[in-house]
Amino acid sequence: MERWLALELASTIRHDGDGGVADDLASVEGVTRWVEAQVESLSGQVRIRELSVDEALRSEIVALRQAVRALFARAVSPAPPSPADARRLMPVEEALAYLNSVAARESVVPQLDWPSDGAPAVRLVSAEGDPAVRLLAALARAAVDFLSGPHRDRLRACSAPRCVRYFVKSHGRQEWCKPSCGNRARAARHYQRQRQATDGGPAAS
Repeated sequence: MERWLALELASTIRHDGDGGVADDLASVEGVTRWVEAQVESLSGQVRIRELSVDEALRSEIVALRQAVRALFARAVSPAPPSPADARRLMPVEEALAYLNSVAARESVVPQLDWPSDGAPAVRLVSAEGDPAVRLLAALARAAVDFLSGPHRDRLRACSAPRCVRYFVKSHGRQEWCKPSCGNRARAARHYQRQRQATDGGPAAS
C-alpha cells in the first residue's frame, strides 16, 4: 500500500475510537514513536538514531502539521475539510509561507556520481548537520511534493461519522478512508432513514 509522508503527518490527528479526537504528537514520547515509525519514508534524509526529540522540536512539527492540514483543507475545497480543525485552520497564506520556510531550512546541493562501470547520475546531498533541521525540512518537502503532485486531486476528507482523516482516493466511488468508516457511514444512513420513516409514520395510539 502506497504511503505519503505528508498524509502520515496530517493523520496524527485521528478519531480516538470513543467519539473524540486523538493527537499522536501531544507529547515528546508520542513524536518520538511517530518519527521512528516513519524510518522507511525518511531513509536517506534523516538519521533517526541521531535524533533527540525535545519540546521545541515537537512544537515545530505540530506547527508544520497545522500548515499541512490547512493546505489539505484548501485542496479538498469546495468539499468540507476534516471536522477536527475546520473552525481553527491556519490561514492559507500563513500556511504556505510557513511550509516553504521550513522546506528551505536545509541546504541541499547536487553531486555528480560516475561509477567506472556505469552512467553518470546526480544525487542531492545535504550540507545540514542538525538532524532536527533535516527532519523538519524533509517533512516540509514531502508536503510540497504531495501538494504539487498528481495525488492532490484525489485527496479527500473522510465523510464517515466521527472520522477526521484525510485520504487519497484509490477508486472512482470511494467516499471513506477505510472499510470500517464505510460500515459506520452506511449504518448511520440506515438509522437516519428509519428515524425519518418513524417520525413521518402514523402516530401511535
